[in-house]
Amino acid sequence: MNRNLWLLAILQGLFLTNNVTFIAINGLVGLSLAPYGWMATLPVMGYVVGSALFTGLVARTQARLGRRRGFQLGLAVAIASSLLCAYAANAGHFWLLCASTLLAGYYAANASLYRFASAELAAPAFKEKAVSLVMAGGLIGAVVGPRLAAGTRDWAVAPFVGAYLALAGVALLALALLAFMRFPPVAARAALHSGRTVRQLLAQPAFLVAALAGALGYGVMNLLMAATPLAMQQCGLPFGDAAFVLQWHVIGMFAPGFFTGHLIQRFGALKVMAAGAGLNLLCIVIALSGVELQQFTVSLFLLGLGWNFLFTGSTTLALTAYAPEEKDRAQAVLNFAVFATLALSSFASGVLVTTQGWTWLNLGSLLPVAAIFAGLGWLSFRTARPATAAGA
Repeated sequence: MNRNLWLLAILQGLFLTNNVTFIAINGLVGLSLAPYGWMATLPVMGYVVGSALFTGLVARTQARLGRRRGFQLGLAVAIASSLLCAYAANAGHFWLLCASTLLAGYYAANASLYRFASAELAAPAFKEKAVSLVMAGGLIGAVVGPRLAAGTRDWAVAPFVGAYLALAGVALLALALLAFMRFPPVAARAALHSGRTVRQLLAQPAFLVAALAGALGYGVMNLLMAATPLAMQQCGLPFGDAAFVLQWHVIGMFAPGFFTGHLIQRFGALKVMAAGAGLNLLCIVIALSGVELQQFTVSLFLLGLGWNFLFTGSTTLALTAYAPEEKDRAQAVLNFAVFATLALSSFASGVLVTTQGWTWLNLGSLLPVAAIFAGLGWLSFRTARPATAAGA
């Protein structure tokens, strides 16, 4: 871990502080302002829809400006969008809140490249560990995010206006830290258009399964996590309990970052990803067993662990499937798959939890988990078959 990687881990933590706070409060602010209850998670959906829409623009901007200036632009957008969210919440403008979170999606699409940038700052033999350890910086978000949401809830007359203002300060701190970082030089313009097309990249089994598992794993996590504050409110549990559950969930998401890279190097990405899918399955079983605080806490913690194994594994698997000159195109495809799935799951979580309930939401999550297992099994079979044929 060199200085740049440590700083990048802190930036990851500040980004996750933004994410966790948004997830903790956007559904509740949306519920208080939305014309209809089923529209409560539209501000959450706006955040991830914006992330999907901006993936292409972010990739082109990073290719032209480089990592450092590209990340600076993302943080400037984070500051502006947080201030707009604060104004919308204070004035009671639901649709302006949705538009502001849509704009904030640019920051999410931009900061989601931190994990790929970490691999560029490490020696080739340590890429897995670099990705894993930088993602461990998300523990900052686990600690700060829920406390920030709870502690700033009543700073203004309208609930959570203070939280949005605090997020602008968090982005400003990240912008200051970024000034001390150095990244590899920008690629030559001629190389930006070289390499394989998106269709050719997706024709590779490893790249396809990495995109599928990363997107569906993130989708299951978001489907359950975004609905948790609403479900706990429906069960009569206070917001402080919801903040506690989200804190342990995010600890589960990022604490394994200190050892997931070692597991991938020892057992391989596919086995670690399969373990992640298994943890998702266990999370659903526990969530279906009851609606007390302990069930919410344990199931969301396991959900975070499963996400870490799936997402870190899919990222390292994807790194083996494209060349350096294809990185901007390949990373844009991977992030678009993630954010498009997040957009769908964000909307579905609000609709399902307010119309069908927590039980049916969890039962529906079994379908994408089954799809992840199918994709991993298919790739494992394709990988093992040539080895078997060579041995024969």
